[in-house]
Amino acid sequence: MKTVVIGLSGGVDSSVAAYLLKEQGYNVIGLFMKNWHDDSVTISNECPWLDDSNDAMLVAEKLEIPFQTIDLSIQYKSRIVDYMFNEYKHGRTPNPDILCNKEIKFDIFLDTAISLGADYIATGHYCRKSSMSIAENKEKIYSLLAGYDKNKDQSYFLCQLSQFQLSKTLFPIGELEKSEVRKIASDLDLVTANKKDSQGLCFIGKVRLPEFLMQKLKSKKGDIVQIPNDFKKYNNMLPNFESKAQELRYKCKKINYSHDDGVVMGSHQGAHFFTIGQRKGLSVGGTKAPLFVIATDVDKNIVYVGEGKDHPGLLRNVLYVNNDDIHWVRDDLKLFNGDNLEVHARIRYRQTLQKAYIHKFYDGLYVEFLNLQTAISEGQFVAWYIGEELVGSGVIS
Repeated sequence: MKTVVIGLSGGVDSSVAAYLLKEQGYNVIGLFMKNWHDDSVTISNECPWLDDSNDAMLVAEKLEIPFQTIDLSIQYKSRIVDYMFNEYKHGRTPNPDILCNKEIKFDIFLDTAISLGADYIATGHYCRKSSMSIAENKEKIYSLLAGYDKNKDQSYFLCQLSQFQLSKTLFPIGELEKSEVRKIASDLDLVTANKKDSQGLCFIGKVRLPEFLMQKLKSKKGDIVQIPNDFKKYNNMLPNFESKAQELRYKCKKINYSHDDGVVMGSHQGAHFFTIGQRKGLSVGGTKAPLFVIATDVDKNIVYVGEGKDHPGLLRNVLYVNNDDIHWVRDDLKLFNGDNLEVHARIRYRQTLQKAYIHKFYDGLYVEFLNLQTAISEGQFVAWYIGEELVGSGVIS
């Protein structure tokens, strides 16, 4: 009998995943990851870790599977929380959930499970995997596929997984819709059956982000400057490009604004607290359409905004990924200098997949979308797909 250690989060998805594994004949062990326990940055009625731990334990008792808690708060702080602080400090927008999967769930958690004698780990993610063998050497290649429930597909969050991590992971609910998962939990009378989905940080709960960041990043008053829609740099004539690489480098280059390019509309408490595309928290009115953050300058502490969701400062169709930040889930599909590939890509969770081409040159990888994209944000992840398969990803630079 194969042994599977499942990450029981205290939510309905991992609860049902554990049940399905047991029904399939696996020896199932439930493990709850205690990643953070600072109550000052959680909202007590929205998924605090203690309630989640208790719910996970009750589910394990109901399913009659062994249950343990592992404290990974030290590793979580060093690998995830410190990373978040550093990214925001430098004006980038991190995605801690993707890093949590790469560094915690599918690294430390996987190692712990193997040390407990596990053959596999499992999670409650809405995604699937498949495998095929390469004839020449019979090596197995694993594919990460979108979940059957397209409204809940979570493959984007797993875009940094490796072949080894995929080989050791099971996704029991990947073929189900959320409504089916809820029904199974209800039929089993699990305590998590009607529990609200967590919207917070991975295995932590809901976090008040400004207060969370202010623990290390001090507030500092600065100006909010509105850039007009007809700003001169938006209307620059495109030069004649000598190569595709030159064109892509030009189109992905961000505009450097200065204080004199616009009008001061208000003040803020720190440019590093704002992200591209942000609308809430500006506390500035008096415009016909809402204001959106189009750029931040953390060195000069200026937040630049534009009026309306179609402001030219929000729109771009090319992004760049450094060589060091390119990741291929499918190593056998890796591009080399001069190669390009037609794909579908997304730059945020639940975004509809967008038609694009990826181009590899000596200095990195470029993603060229057929249509303009809103709020491409440095520090976020772009993931690219062929059909339903997520084949690679990278950090937007």
